[in-house]
Amino acid sequence: MEKIYIAITEILKKGERASLATVVSKKGSTPARVGFKMIVLSNGHIIGTIGGGSIENDVRNIAIDVMRSGKAVLASFDLNDENSICGGKMEVFIEPIAPSEKLFIFGAGHVGQVLCKMATMIGFSVIIIDEREEYANKSIVPEADQIIVSDFAISFQHLEIDDNSFVVIMTRNHAFDETVLELACQTNAKYIGMIGSKKKVKEIFDNLKKKGVSEEKLSSIHSPIGLNIGSETPAEIAVSILAEMIQIRHGP
Repeated sequence: MEKIYIAITEILKKGERASLATVVSKKGSTPARVGFKMIVLSNGHIIGTIGGGSIENDVRNIAIDVMRSGKAVLASFDLNDENSICGGKMEVFIEPIAPSEKLFIFGAGHVGQVLCKMATMIGFSVIIIDEREEYANKSIVPEADQIIVSDFAISFQHLEIDDNSFVVIMTRNHAFDETVLELACQTNAKYIGMIGSKKKVKEIFDNLKKKGVSEEKLSSIHSPIGLNIGSETPAEIAVSILAEMIQIRHGP
């Protein structure tokens, strides 16, 4: 069992994905005991066992789907068919193993500071990026997992923004927002949101279209950002943004 937990630690440390299958119930004669565990890696290889045979292969296939969807599954198996040398029934809980979702906040102003605090409370790993050290520092945003003081365009050379990442753009001026959005559109981020009025958003979108950013990509951007809950204060705006991110996180 220790081997399983060591493997999970290594998977998370490397930022990789996998699935964990655990036998949670059994009746009759089955090849596994309750508590047996098996990890299915992203390449399909397995660590551990839940008893072998065709059921293990079936669980492996389900685990690959779970890895992709990010949603856990409770699978039931009947071993009383004519092709099985065993009898009985068993249930296997298959859950995704994935690193914390990353939230990249471009801009460490008042809303960014509150959003950082709130996002860490629900499990996001937060990276703050700002060119102003007087805002982007541990005394201002102690909850941030990483603080990057850098020119926004240059920072993209070092950021690992993948399909498990969320990007929120709220820099101190429109030009910076446009630069960040243009570069963010070149990533596979799960969510990209930009703060601003409808007029500002239209202006930036029009500029990016002229630079070759597709209409389809721009239509996926959440801007004006956040759910419309009538928010006004920095904390209320942060709540609306976080609510929208949670909606995307759990998705349809």
